[in-house]
Amino acid sequence: MARPAKKISQTQLALELGISQALVSLVLNGRKQGINAETYDRIWAHAVKRGYHPKGMHLAASPAAQGRQVGIILRAPLRLNTPTMYFGHVQHGLHTAIEAREFATVFLGAEDQLDADKLRRIFAPGHTFQGIVLVGEVARGFLDELRRFGLRIVAVSARYPGLCHSILGNEPQALEALVEHFHALGHRRFGWLGGNVGLGRHEARLQALNAALERAGLRLEERYTVRLKEGDRIDGADAVRALLPFARRRDFPTAFVTYNTLMAAGAVREFEREGWRIPADASVASADFSPVATDSTPRITASGSNPEALGEAAARLVLEPAATHGEGFTDLMLPAQLFIGDTTGPAS
Repeated sequence: MARPAKKISQTQLALELGISQALVSLVLNGRKQGINAETYDRIWAHAVKRGYHPKGMHLAASPAAQGRQVGIILRAPLRLNTPTMYFGHVQHGLHTAIEAREFATVFLGAEDQLDADKLRRIFAPGHTFQGIVLVGEVARGFLDELRRFGLRIVAVSARYPGLCHSILGNEPQALEALVEHFHALGHRRFGWLGGNVGLGRHEARLQALNAALERAGLRLEERYTVRLKEGDRIDGADAVRALLPFARRRDFPTAFVTYNTLMAAGAVREFEREGWRIPADASVASADFSPVATDSTPRITASGSNPEALGEAAARLVLEPAATHGEGFTDLMLPAQLFIGDTTGPAS
């Protein structure tokens, strides 16, 4: 994972511009009275170009950003102050790539915070948005409301054929790699710990797992398939608790695939709390890839597309000229990668 660039300071901006830090501070906090208009614009333009974006700086109001804005909308019930680890990294990649093109990102809210009246106010005649990025899967009715404004819309980790552009991870490739990894370790009995049931990503991953198992001459037993409404650590633990009553069965899985990395982390912790050794007694792997996999202890085996790369691709697509793809829509699928951590081992 690429690390975010070191933040530039107001002092450094002032030095580069050859003016006082006090003047830079006044301008970046919105002060216009008594400040030369050319100097005001020059400070804002340089700050945006250099990627200066501390808390409280309102890029949407900057002269450099006028007509150069991209709106970001989260799926319900996500909120900006409590993003998932996965979508937090999508947003980082998106924001970094958009700023590199000297555009500004403007967070507009979550799907359930934006009714039709609010959308009409945001996108009133004269608005400065070049496009919208939807982070996660939104309801079809909400998408239809957005499409009324004629903006370029890019959905991340969701697909709406014929309605807008999309950036997706390659779920079949990711699950194929996991099944091949498990198969090489001797695993033949599998369980699925699913979360965010009802979203397209859950169904895509479960279908990809079933298809990969079928190609290997294996199948997923329904009794070892858990489907939960959410997909956090606690849900991974809940999924394990739901299956443990079957643990004495001879066909109980030796390998568990989870909907995402957070659920994998929760599942590993619950197995260990119950006295299981991971991976000696059971192997656990995630059907997506996020920094949770590499930063956890133990490190989690995971397969999926880099979330920051999804955000970067969404930035490129939302800012492409309309003529690039004619009148059609692009569904861009990014390759998956397999990370082998400490939670998978030979079948017991």
